[in-house]
Amino acid sequence: MPEMTIGGNAIRSSTAFDVVDPCTGAVFATAPTCTPAQLDDAMRSAAGALRGWQHDDDQRRSALLKLGEVIMGAADELTDLLVSETGKPRGVAASEPVICDMWLRYYADLTVPREVLQDDERALIEVAHRPLGVVAAITPWNFPLGLAMWKIAPALRAGNTMVLKPSPFTPLATLRLGELANEVLPAGVLNVVTGGDDLGAAMTAHPTPRKVTFTGSVSAGKKVAVSSAADLKRVTLELGGNDAALVFDDVDVPAVAASLVGLAFFNTGQACALPKRIYVEDGIYDDFVSACAAVAGSIKVGPPSDPASQLGPLSTGPQFARVKELVSDAVAQGLRPVAGGSPTEGPGYFFQPTILAEARDGVRIVDEEQFGPALPILRFSDLDDAIERANNTTYGLCGSAWSADVDRAAAAAERLECGTTFVNTHAALQCDVQFGGSKWSGAGLENGLPGLLSFTEQQVVHRAR
Repeated sequence: MPEMTIGGNAIRSSTAFDVVDPCTGAVFATAPTCTPAQLDDAMRSAAGALRGWQHDDDQRRSALLKLGEVIMGAADELTDLLVSETGKPRGVAASEPVICDMWLRYYADLTVPREVLQDDERALIEVAHRPLGVVAAITPWNFPLGLAMWKIAPALRAGNTMVLKPSPFTPLATLRLGELANEVLPAGVLNVVTGGDDLGAAMTAHPTPRKVTFTGSVSAGKKVAVSSAADLKRVTLELGGNDAALVFDDVDVPAVAASLVGLAFFNTGQACALPKRIYVEDGIYDDFVSACAAVAGSIKVGPPSDPASQLGPLSTGPQFARVKELVSDAVAQGLRPVAGGSPTEGPGYFFQPTILAEARDGVRIVDEEQFGPALPILRFSDLDDAIERANNTTYGLCGSAWSADVDRAAAAAERLECGTTFVNTHAALQCDVQFGGSKWSGAGLENGLPGLLSFTEQQVVHRAR
């Protein structure tokens, strides 16, 4: 059984939980269950490592760069673990160590700014940024390493230490990441513990962390916010999305259909920032639906062991059940599956790439985040109406508009109520560009300089002259 990393030591536990292979639905590994005492040890070690870590900027820069090198040196091993626990095709899994290295290098080279407010004969007044302290980080199952590094790199660069908990569905690659980090980072700077939802609740309620950073569902994010509020912890929440894409009637139909289907079904549709519902102008609706159906029908679904597989299974049993439920409900409500519509035959959590025509607002698969390979396509004839419908949601992560007239698309995209809008693309996320949601899609920002500053608190430094 793999081991946790606490205070620079490999730590076992007396109990364990099962890890399921989504390609078969069978248990293939176990992971340690962190005890309350072990969590206290992890928090204590993170607090103890803080003093030396926060005051040595050069050490932090060099350590982050070295960690990126170590991760890339173990990229094949990490990819194997990701493939086993998520079921994603190897090419998609292999991108995660690369993302880790990119984020580490970006933040290692980023300088924490110091703003001068006044510099005259009376005083020098500056705004400095201090680390918050110990950070509790809780990460999701869809991109176990990539999204963990969205938190690790800026938090550590800013001078914080961390206790990290991955999803219990996908703990293995993150446990190995903790071992690799232990080769490079001082003991206690990054602690990795594993367990279920009760462990996450214990972390957010623990008195030691001064910040909680969480990526996951809206319902869980609300619980994190409530628990953290009792201790006035700082919180960053990156929650769900139900991204709308507006498609105008002047687009290249086959090209845009291929782009949107490819984006919507990336990682089997399991990413928060993907297009989840498509609003298509009435004049091209039928042609667009047919083009989407053709693209979806050509996608090869299968296990990552098959080199021809383009789409793997849903990564968890509960998510597989949810996608089945939403598609069944949609069909019962009169939506027409022009591609897919049901699970594939055989074991595992595989679901056919599904295109749902004649979709309408008010149906669950349109109103809720499906997080799977099922894409509803809606009609619109009036742009103002389409934008109002797209905005009539509690979500507000990303959105996009597609047109041969870039200015027309940009004007529409900026009317979408979301944290990031795209023109003729979607989900193009970068380490140097801030990312966050409005409404129930989150609170706070990740990535870029704002992502770094979210792990600091401002301090005014006033020197009289």
